[in-house]
Amino acid sequence: MKTTETSAPVPAESGVPVAKVDVPDGPPRKEKKEGTTLNVFSHGILVIWAILVVLPLAWAVMTSFKDDSSIFGSPWSLPDKLHFDNWSRAWTQANMSDYFLNTILVVGGSLIGTLVLGSMAAYVLARFDFPGNRFIYYLFVGGMSFPIMLALVPLFYVVNNMGLLNTIHGLILVYIAYSLPFTVFFLTSFFRTLPASVAEAAFVDGASHSRTFFQIMLPMAKPGLISVGIFNFLGQWNQYMLPTVLNTDPDKRVLTQGLVQLAVSQGYKGDWSGLFAGLVMAMLPVLAAYIIFQRQVVQGLTAGALK
Repeated sequence: MKTTETSAPVPAESGVPVAKVDVPDGPPRKEKKEGTTLNVFSHGILVIWAILVVLPLAWAVMTSFKDDSSIFGSPWSLPDKLHFDNWSRAWTQANMSDYFLNTILVVGGSLIGTLVLGSMAAYVLARFDFPGNRFIYYLFVGGMSFPIMLALVPLFYVVNNMGLLNTIHGLILVYIAYSLPFTVFFLTSFFRTLPASVAEAAFVDGASHSRTFFQIMLPMAKPGLISVGIFNFLGQWNQYMLPTVLNTDPDKRVLTQGLVQLAVSQGYKGDWSGLFAGLVMAMLPVLAAYIIFQRQVVQGLTAGALK
């Protein structure tokens, strides 16, 4: 960018020194053009990503209201008639109601246990210095990188020896252990961003550590709890491998096992319309939870990332 030097007109006999001022030739057009190009490119990528995510979901919802002949005959067209019997058939004949109830019990119990235990452990690791603090923290971080497939066989024998195989509470305990590493890792970073002066003021007023945590610090960490709760809810609701290995009782199957059972229930003649209806049933709670708490999720992520 070129500049020109100008001087204010001063009479020669005044003896006042002339001040030189740099005046730009024009606006920084190159920087503005580069910023506009970057914005257009990033927005284009976001639009493409939104289409890739929304289109399959919309197609699955649309297909759940078709009959089997329309699914294979005209898969991309709108249904000529809304077949609500697909939903009722999947809910009653395929025992989706029982699978749904079992999933709510397992995911609800494991989610509460994960948030309570994970927040307590994260608060201690974030706020107190003691020998082995960093070692324990890195143990939780290392648990995130451990593949669950390598632990399936020993986990099966451990759960079986404890008498928890094919039980709802046994599956809840396994889900909690599976979700704790990420929960502790996420909430430890979040608790470090909270002001320490609030906890110190509570200690001065005579509050105990437990009261300070449950009545002061935990409500302040609500955005982080909601964010990590949504992530755990997604992972636990869609979990298939763990219940398949640890829960073989037909009466205690969860929703993912029920969808597989619905797909293979009729051999080579599958109930595709009922299967899509069951798929949408399993998808709706997760989608509704994210839509309701999307603002809290973003707040929790940004608050935990910035300090």
